[in-house]
Amino acid sequence: MCGIFGIVGQDASSKTFNGLLDIEYRGYDSWGIASWNIEAGKWKIDKKIGFLPSTLKLPSSSIAIGHTRWATHGGVTELNAHPHTDCTGQLVMVHNGIVENYLDLKKTLKNHKIKSQTDTEVIIHLIEEEYKKSKNLTKAVSAVFRKLDGLNALVVTDGKEIVACKIGSPLVAGVNGKELLVASDPNALLPHTKKLLFLEDGQMVVLNDKLNLYKLSLGVNVRHTGSVSDSHLRNFQEITPKFTEVDWSHTTSSLNKFPHFMMKEIFEQPAVLRAISQNVNDVKTVSAMVKKAFGTFFIACGSASYTALEGVYLFSKIAKKHVNFSVGSEFVYLQDYLTPKSLLVAVSQSGESIDTLEPTVAAKKKGVNIVSLVNVLGSSLYRISDYPLLLQAGMEKAVCSTKAVTAMLAYMIMLAYSVAGKQKEGQEIVMKSSEEAGVVLKKEKAVAKLAEKIKNSGHIYVLGRGLSYPVALETTLKIKEVSYIHAEGFAGGELKHGVIAMIEKGTPVIAFVPSDETKDAMLANIMEVKARGAYVIGIGPEKSPAFDFFFEVKDVGASSIIPHVVFAQLLGYYLAVKRGKNPDKPRNLAKSVVVR
Repeated sequence: MCGIFGIVGQDASSKTFNGLLDIEYRGYDSWGIASWNIEAGKWKIDKKIGFLPSTLKLPSSSIAIGHTRWATHGGVTELNAHPHTDCTGQLVMVHNGIVENYLDLKKTLKNHKIKSQTDTEVIIHLIEEEYKKSKNLTKAVSAVFRKLDGLNALVVTDGKEIVACKIGSPLVAGVNGKELLVASDPNALLPHTKKLLFLEDGQMVVLNDKLNLYKLSLGVNVRHTGSVSDSHLRNFQEITPKFTEVDWSHTTSSLNKFPHFMMKEIFEQPAVLRAISQNVNDVKTVSAMVKKAFGTFFIACGSASYTALEGVYLFSKIAKKHVNFSVGSEFVYLQDYLTPKSLLVAVSQSGESIDTLEPTVAAKKKGVNIVSLVNVLGSSLYRISDYPLLLQAGMEKAVCSTKAVTAMLAYMIMLAYSVAGKQKEGQEIVMKSSEEAGVVLKKEKAVAKLAEKIKNSGHIYVLGRGLSYPVALETTLKIKEVSYIHAEGFAGGELKHGVIAMIEKGTPVIAFVPSDETKDAMLANIMEVKARGAYVIGIGPEKSPAFDFFFEVKDVGASSIIPHVVFAQLLGYYLAVKRGKNPDKPRNLAKSVVVR
């Protein structure tokens, strides 16, 4: 969940700073950069609480590492910010992950000054002890890394070289002539090179005057990948790196005319949807796999989980086919019945969410075919999938996912129609949804006025039935994530089973009322909350006297869910802005969840 960047080469400190700006969405509780000060012959460490500044004066350096933190062990303090150093001040380290046995390891340290509350500082002092013995950073890091339980990525330097290794947490290295780099996200490397090396679990890369790759023998907790043997071998072995030449471009930090990245990404959705509607080949391939499978299972987390749940409704309604759904973190308890004839469809924006990766790898061990809907090329989920379907929504800089969500929905619609033998119809209604999404965006001022009206509400409730039920859930998540207003989504039929007790005069209730089989039942639900004083916000093609506020979204069939979600994104955004919150960097959240 933290952001890591390291480089050996000219202007290392300034390039590290720019690299961190590209991946700050991975964590912004604090930041830090360690630059080897050539003139002084020692490390200069800059670190602060909060967001990275827009500019920063740094010393000239040929080697540097940096970090943006999402706090796990220890509070948000400057002392806990990375990088951390050993007692000598020679070794410097940044870290992503959680060392599950760090308290036991800490007890083994004698005569060390531990200043912070972090598990990271324990690691660097352990490396210090091994470094004293071998005078070799590669051996020292390898010796310590095999002692760590949990999912971790380390980047360590002694001012001469950088050593990086991983289990679970992502790392990617790059080469640009004599310039050698490593980061937690490929986008940070793209301004420098398109020749990338995606590290697998149990691998270690060493950057000095060249790049060397090693396979480690580890006795660590490798539950999430199973790609490393649990046996304790004696040595690490050098292996030949296999680089990937990527043809995608760096996503810049430019906002253009937009005040926030979340708004920029919301407005990019019509173009993304139009492009997806033309992706016939991937849809044909995956739909054939679904037809062939004996049991199809969708798993995902967060917003992606609501798109996966939507897939269950779409496949039932359009393809007349049952598929199963579970949130990723719970699927580990539900997969005993998987067989090699099963198909697992894992849905993820980042492709690094640990709660999706762990059950996916466990399923792969059983011989299950893996399809992924994923937005990041080269991500862990992308690499372990038998068929990765790349969303191609473009990079999201805002923590809150928007265009990747509607991309997932578009593919769910097209897949359902393709399984039903109606691929052309699926393409057409996704295209129509892109047009109606554009209409919704043109009415953003109306959404802003609504946000002003309800911004001080203590609670917001959202109702939907059928295809609109997952939309209701996604709406509440968008509201909670960025505005911090408590919101809950419910199936309309559950209203009288307890929820209605929470309705009082003025309580905002958002109701999605499309022109489908759910319309009459939804209008009945609306009258029930209206009778108890609710402020009713109706979303759909037809106005009702029961609505206190009406936002028109024209009927585009099953794909009406997409413009409905776009409305929800706008509402979440404007609620955040009206309440003085930063929608790009909501508190306590990070873009990808790589720790349990």
